[in-house]
Amino acid sequence: MNQLTKEEVEKLSSKELFQKLNTSEKGLANDEAEKRLKEVGPNALPEKHTSLLLKLLSYFWGPIPWMIEIAAILSLIVKHWSDFFIISALLLFNAGIGFWQEVKASNALEALKAQLALKAKVLRNNTWVEIDAVKLVPGDIVKIKIGDIIPADLKLLDGDYLSIDQSALTGESLPITRNSNQTCYSGTIVKQGEMTGIVTGTGVNTYFGKTASLVSKAGATSHFQKAVIHIGDYLIYLSLGLIIILFIIQLLRGDDILSLVQFALILTVASIPVAMPAVLSVTMAVGALKLSKKKVIVSRLEAIEEAAGMDILCSDKTGTLTQNKLTLGESILFNAKTAQDLLLYASLASESDTHDAIDLTVMASLKDPSILSSFSLKKYIPFDPVKKRTEAQLSKDNNTISVTKGATQVVIELCKLNENDLKKANEQVLKFASQGFKTLGVAKKENASDWTFLGIITLFDPPRKDAAQTIKNANNNGIKVKMVTGDNLAIASEISSQLGLGKNIKKVDTIFKSDNDINYPNKQIEHLIEAADGFAEVFPEHKYGIVKALQAKNHITGMTGDGVNDAPALKQADIGIAVSGATDAARAAADLILTMPGLSVIIDAVSEARKIFERMNSYAMYRIIETIRIMLFVVLAMSVYNFYPITALMIILLAFFNDIPIMTIAYDNTFLNKTPVKWDMKKVLSISTVLGVIGVIETFGILIIAKEYFHLNISQIQTFIFLKLAIAGHLTLFVTRSKKSFFKKPYPAPVLLWSAIGTKILATLFVVYPLGLITSISWKEVGFIWVYCIIWVFIEDFVKQVLYKRLEHKGSKIHQRFISIIKKPLNI
Repeated sequence: MNQLTKEEVEKLSSKELFQKLNTSEKGLANDEAEKRLKEVGPNALPEKHTSLLLKLLSYFWGPIPWMIEIAAILSLIVKHWSDFFIISALLLFNAGIGFWQEVKASNALEALKAQLALKAKVLRNNTWVEIDAVKLVPGDIVKIKIGDIIPADLKLLDGDYLSIDQSALTGESLPITRNSNQTCYSGTIVKQGEMTGIVTGTGVNTYFGKTASLVSKAGATSHFQKAVIHIGDYLIYLSLGLIIILFIIQLLRGDDILSLVQFALILTVASIPVAMPAVLSVTMAVGALKLSKKKVIVSRLEAIEEAAGMDILCSDKTGTLTQNKLTLGESILFNAKTAQDLLLYASLASESDTHDAIDLTVMASLKDPSILSSFSLKKYIPFDPVKKRTEAQLSKDNNTISVTKGATQVVIELCKLNENDLKKANEQVLKFASQGFKTLGVAKKENASDWTFLGIITLFDPPRKDAAQTIKNANNNGIKVKMVTGDNLAIASEISSQLGLGKNIKKVDTIFKSDNDINYPNKQIEHLIEAADGFAEVFPEHKYGIVKALQAKNHITGMTGDGVNDAPALKQADIGIAVSGATDAARAAADLILTMPGLSVIIDAVSEARKIFERMNSYAMYRIIETIRIMLFVVLAMSVYNFYPITALMIILLAFFNDIPIMTIAYDNTFLNKTPVKWDMKKVLSISTVLGVIGVIETFGILIIAKEYFHLNISQIQTFIFLKLAIAGHLTLFVTRSKKSFFKKPYPAPVLLWSAIGTKILATLFVVYPLGLITSISWKEVGFIWVYCIIWVFIEDFVKQVLYKRLEHKGSKIHQRFISIIKKPLNI
C-alpha cells in the first residue's frame, strides 16, 4: 500500500484518513496488519550493512596492512620465499583475527540492541496490546503518553493534548503543543499528556526518515580510547626512532638497502600493536555480554570505562533503594464519609490499564471495584512531574464530577482549606513522613463548585532487603551513594536513616534558588551538593544541576532516572543509568539500562567495568614492554655485533605466537580494585619502560651466553634468541596482569594459561624440528633457555612490585623526573 505524504495527512480530516487508510477506531485486525507489514516493510530506517567480503577486504587496506604488504613484495623481489609465504600468512592471520572479532562484537551488539527495541501500545482486534514499534503499519491506532518516544508519524485523534519535544528534528528548544487532528512525528518525545493517534507513515516514509541527517550524532572518543591511542602513538614514535638509528648504522656499514628496508618494515610491523583494536573491541563486547546476563544492557560500550572510574552514584529512591511495592496504610478522613469512600474517589482518579504502582495499589484496595462502572469517564489528565497530580472528569446521574489525587501539598493548595484543617493536614503529613510513609491528597468537586478536600491516603514503600548491604558494598568499593527523591524531607531522611546513607539530606530548593543556579552552579552550591548525603523534593531539572555541580568538583558521576524529564541529567552524567521500567526517552539517553530493579546490578556493572579496565591495563603494559624489549635489543645487538640477532622470518613467527594468546585476555581472571580506577598513563609508562629495559638486559645477556659459552654460529644464535623472546613474552604478560606476585591470586584464566602454554610448546618444538625454515638447536640449549627465562621472570616480578610501591608513594622524585622526559611525545 502507498503511504501518505506529510501534506496529504495535514489536509485530511480524521474521518477521511480512516477511509484513506482503510481502518477504523477499532484498529486493524492482526492478519491485515501482517499483510501490510509485508507490503510496506518494518517501521525502521534501513541500516547500511557492509557485505562480509568487503569487511574482510577492508583489513587489507590501511597503514599497517600496507607495511606488511610492502614487506611481502620486497621478499618476492629479493627471492626470500620463506619470508614471503610467512609474511603473507601473517597478513591473512591478522585480517582473519580482526574480521572474526568484529563480526563477534557486532553480533553481540545486535543481540543487545534487540533488547532495547522500542515498544508501542496499539489497538489490534479492538484490544490494546503492546508490540515492538518496528511492527507498526499505516492505519494502526496507537496510544502515546508522557515519556514515550513517538514510534511513527501520527495524526492525533482522542485525548486532551500532548506537549512534544521535537528538538532532535527541528532544533526548537521549547516543547510544542499538539491537539486532535494535528500531526506529530516519529522520534520526537512526549513531555506531557496522553492521546491516541492513527499511524500515517512508517520507516523511511516518516519525517524522521526523510531528515535523518538532522539527528545523526558523531561518536565521541572515550578517555580510555584516547589513552590507547596515546600508547599506540608512543610505540610508533619509539619504533620509528629506533628504526632510523638502525638504518643509518647499517647503511654506513654497507648493508644491502633492499634487505635492510624489508627487515626494518617487518621489525616495525612486529612492534606496532596490530592486535590492539581487536583486543579492545572483544574485551568491551565480552564485558557487555557479561553485564547483559546480569540484567544490565550497555547502550554505549565506552560507558564501561567511565563506570570503572565512577566515585559518586546519585540513585533514585523508588524501585532502586525501595521495593516499589506500595502498601496502603491508614487513611485520614476530612470530608470523606468512610475510608472506602475516600478510596473510591482516589480510584476514579486512577487508570486501570497503567503500570503505575500508586494507581494499582489504590484500585486494588477498593472492596467493590464494580462501583466504578456507575461513573462514566469523560476526560482523564494523567500525572506529570510539574502538576504532581492526576485528574478525571466523570458524569453520574446527570452530574459532572471532577476528582483528583496527587501530592498532598498540591491538593491542599487546590482546595484552600481553613486554618484548622490546614494545620491538621500538615501535622498528619509530617507525622507519617517521619515514619517513612508517602501521603496522597484526594479531592473532588461537583458541577461548578470549588474543590473539596476529602482526605489523605498513606502509602509505604519499604526499603529493598538488599539495599543497605548494597550501599555498604558500594562504599567499600569507593562509591558514595547519594539518594535523590521527589518525596519530602521527612520521608527521605527516614529512608536514608534505615539504609545507612547518612543524615545530611537537603531539600533541593534550599540549594538551587533559580534556574541559573541549576545550569551554572556556583562554588557554594558545588560544596553543598558534594557534602550532602541525599536530596529531597527533587524535580527532574534539579538532577541536571546536581550532576553538573559534582562534575565541577572532578567527580565521575553516575545518575539514575526513569522519566522523560530525566533525560538531560542522564545525558550530562558520566554514566547515565535508566532504571527498570524507565520510559523510552530515558532509555535512549542512558549509557546503562537496567532490566531488573535494585541498586546491586549497578555495583555489579561497576565491578565488571573495573575488571575490564585491569585487563586492558595489563595488555597495554605488556605491549609497551615487548616493543622496547624487541626494538631496543635488535638495534643494540646490531650496533655491537653487526649481525641480525633475529631474522625477519622469526619476527613474523613471533607475531603469530604472541597474538593468539593475547586475544584471550578478554576472558582473564583479574584483580578487582576496591577504589575507582582511572587511566594512570604515568604509572603505566614508568613500569613498562623499566621492565622493558630489564628485558633488553636479559635478552642481551642470553645473546652473550649463546655466543661465548655455547659457541653457537650466527644462525643458531638467531634461533636461540627467537625461542627466548617467544617464551619470555607471555611470562611477561603473567607479570603485568597483577600488582602482586604473579604466582598469587587471581590466577590466570584457563583459556589464557593454556593458550600461552600451547604456543610456547609449539615454539619449542619448532626450534628443535624447524622443517628447514630455520637452524635447529638442541634440547640441552632449549632447556637452558626455559630455565633462564623462568629465573628472570621472578626478577621482573620483584622489580614490578618494588616499582608499584615506589610509584604509589606520592612525591617520588625519580618518578617525576622520569615522567618529565616521556610526557611530551605522549601529549599527557
